This record gives sequence, C-alpha cells and structure tokens, in this order.
Amino acid sequence: MAPDSVIVCRNLTKRYGDVEAVRGLDLDVHRGECFGLLGPNGAGKTTTIEILEGLLAPTSGDVTLFGCTWAGDETRLRERIGITLQETRLTDKLTVEETLRLFRSFYPRGPTTPELLKKVQLEEKRSARYESLSGGQKQRVAVACALAGAPDLLFLDEPTTGLDPQSRRSLWDLVIDFKAGGGTVLLTTHYMDEAEKLCDRIGVVDHGKLIALDTPRALIRSLGGEEIVDFAADGPVDIDALMAVAGVVAARREADGFVLTTSTLHETLPALFAHLERTGACLRRLSTHRATLEDVFVHLTGKSLRE
Repeated sequence: MAPDSVIVCRNLTKRYGDVEAVRGLDLDVHRGECFGLLGPNGAGKTTTIEILEGLLAPTSGDVTLFGCTWAGDETRLRERIGITLQETRLTDKLTVEETLRLFRSFYPRGPTTPELLKKVQLEEKRSARYESLSGGQKQRVAVACALAGAPDLLFLDEPTTGLDPQSRRSLWDLVIDFKAGGGTVLLTTHYMDEAEKLCDRIGVVDHGKLIALDTPRALIRSLGGEEIVDFAADGPVDIDALMAVAGVVAARREADGFVLTTSTLHETLPALFAHLERTGACLRRLSTHRATLEDVFVHLTGKSLRE
C-alpha cells in the first residue's frame, strides 16, 4: 500500500449465489489523482464501486478508505465522500437552490449554497424547479449535491452518459477543479476521450478481475504500436500471414475484417497492399487512426466498453 493511498482493497470478492461478480481484486487509488475504473458491461466494476462506496458488503476481502473501514467508521466516511450515480432522481418540485440547501444541511462542513450554485454555474437557475432543467443541468445539480459536504473523495459513475458535448465539458471542468483543490476522484465512463482527458491512471476490469493498470498513454503504448489499420477484403486473407507484413506488431479478426497494429504506418500500408495483390484478395474498405484506449480494451477483452 502506498503511503498516500486513499482507497485500498485487497483480494476483494463478491458472489451472488454461483455467480462471482468480483474475483480477488486488488486496488490502490492515490490521493489527488483521478482514477478511472473501466471495463465492458458485466465486468464487475459497478459491483466494485458499490462496495467501495459502502453500499454493498463484500463476500470476502478488505476495503479501507482513508485508512478506515465501513464497518467501524461509516459516519466519518460518509462525511468525507461524495457520490454521483449514473442516474440521479431528485424532487421535481424543489428549486435548484432548495435542493442544494437541503443537501448542504446533511453535512457539518462545506460550501454555502451560493458557492455551490457558482461552482456548477447554475446561479441563473437557482429559482428553477428541478423538473424544468435540461439533462446537463440536472447532472450539474447532482454533482453539486455530491460536493455539498466538501468531500475529499468523489465517486463519479458514468457522470456524462447521454449529455451533449458542451455539458460533458462543463462537468470535465468541475472534475479538474476538484482535483486541483487536492481532491481524489474515482471515475467510470464509456467515453474514451473523457478517460484520456481526466484520468491519471486507469484500471481495466473484466470478469471481476483487474487485467491492466497504468496511465492512459502507457496502456496505449502497450499495444506495441501507435497506429491502427482497419480493413476488409474479398478473397483469401490469412491472419498469420498478416503478422509478417512490414511494421505489423499485432493482428486480429474483427467483425467482417481485420485490425492491424503498427508502429510504422508508412511501411505497413504499401506492404499490406502488395500482400493482398499477391494473394488475389480485393480490398473492400480501409481506414487508419491513432491507437486509442478503445483499441486497448478490444485487445485486452475482445469486446468494446459498452458490451
């Protein structure tokens, strides 16, 4: 355990009958970082987060936040964390100001209601009822509620799902400001640009286990190349032969085509064209892009984040 660890879990497991949702997971989240816990649907990340938030009891394993346990220090921990769920339902008829004043009353310390309104840029909506707000405005209210107790640790579970780009970036600014003030963030998201923008480190979870852990850039570099070639061809294409194409460091089948990872795109493309011509295969489509976290996920798990 690092001396600055805010969240520590060791050999964490959670079973539902014969189903083991979390299987021996170890995790450290350091003070002042934004840590992304990512994985495809059904990977066990939501169960893990609910255990860390004190909403579920683990089947076995140890969890501490700030060196404290939920069994012995629940009240103290509740005062130090803020939680924003994937979907937050608040009272429709209360105004934004009334909602924030209510949540602020739950904590012994924290910003004033006007300060919260300013932090989430909702001063002009202070008198608007919650039911009249847009999706992005409602999510900003939810984040403000999570910040009402001046938490040291913020849990954000897919906070920008379904929001327009402007609303997403507004919430990004809130996370960046919170971290700049010394706060720690545990984030889940299905947006790769969001993870790359906000997260200092990312843990990839699949089948209840942590299968990769590093910075976004290091995870991308782990593919062995910086460029991705996605193509489909009519005719014979041998996956093993693709590995012999100049510059290719990895090759896999995907949907109706193939995906190649390369560090020398300028060598790989002409070599690929020559290979297809020799084998009599006719290129049907081709695209290239810089390697992303999405490529890392497919490489590690064989599926996209949303599956």
